[in-house]
Amino acid sequence: MRRAVVIIVAVAASLCGAAAFGQGAQPARPQETPSDSEKVTEPPLPPAPGSQPQNANDAANAMIGAWEFSNADHDKICRFNFRGDAVAGGYRLDIDKNCPNLFPSTRDMVGWAVDSFGELHLLDAGGNVVVELTQVESGIYDGFNPQEGRYILQTAAAAPMHSADDMVGDWAMSRGSGKPICTLTLANTPAGAGLALKINPGCDAAVTRFAPTGWRMDQGALVLFSARGQTWQFEQNDANTWQRVPESAGPILLVRQ
Repeated sequence: MRRAVVIIVAVAASLCGAAAFGQGAQPARPQETPSDSEKVTEPPLPPAPGSQPQNANDAANAMIGAWEFSNADHDKICRFNFRGDAVAGGYRLDIDKNCPNLFPSTRDMVGWAVDSFGELHLLDAGGNVVVELTQVESGIYDGFNPQEGRYILQTAAAAPMHSADDMVGDWAMSRGSGKPICTLTLANTPAGAGLALKINPGCDAAVTRFAPTGWRMDQGALVLFSARGQTWQFEQNDANTWQRVPESAGPILLVRQ
């Protein structure tokens, strides 16, 4: 009898152990991978303050340098220099002193910016748009003002250059809008490193000291030179007027006669 009880207890213990093994020895279930719809997407980082799209940066970089600003007839011309120094709303713009005389709208221009559509904005000191220009081809922009008409802005390299034949003839030299201080004739006969020049009697002392003996065209600029190697350089203001550069308080002009 005792032996039977022992056997029964042993069988029961064996069955309990098997059940416990069955419950506790189940292999770990593989971790489920969430579906695409269940994945949590991290929001994109915001752009850095002041950053611009790459194409806008490229357009802005292409503006740096010297440009020519004119009307559609190209008989009013002044020069802009686009710089990379930061100002309100954009970057610094330098303009010739004679620009406001030709285009009053340029009087308050001190800056520039290119927007995400490629439009060029010329700005005042407060960052406000004074003139808006649209690129029509590489290196050329145009715009319109009801009071001043159509504008053309083009790189100095793209601007049409005068040949020596365009410049031959009689010219008067003056200080600003004052009376002529000298008259001279640009000829097309060779003289040294350029072409011959004739000074008429009665010129101002500053001109006689300089004593120009010839002239030439150099990358769109008119250069008078003396036998001592001194030079005076002039850039075009309009169809008939050229101004000595660099500018001074009393600008010296050459006006076609």
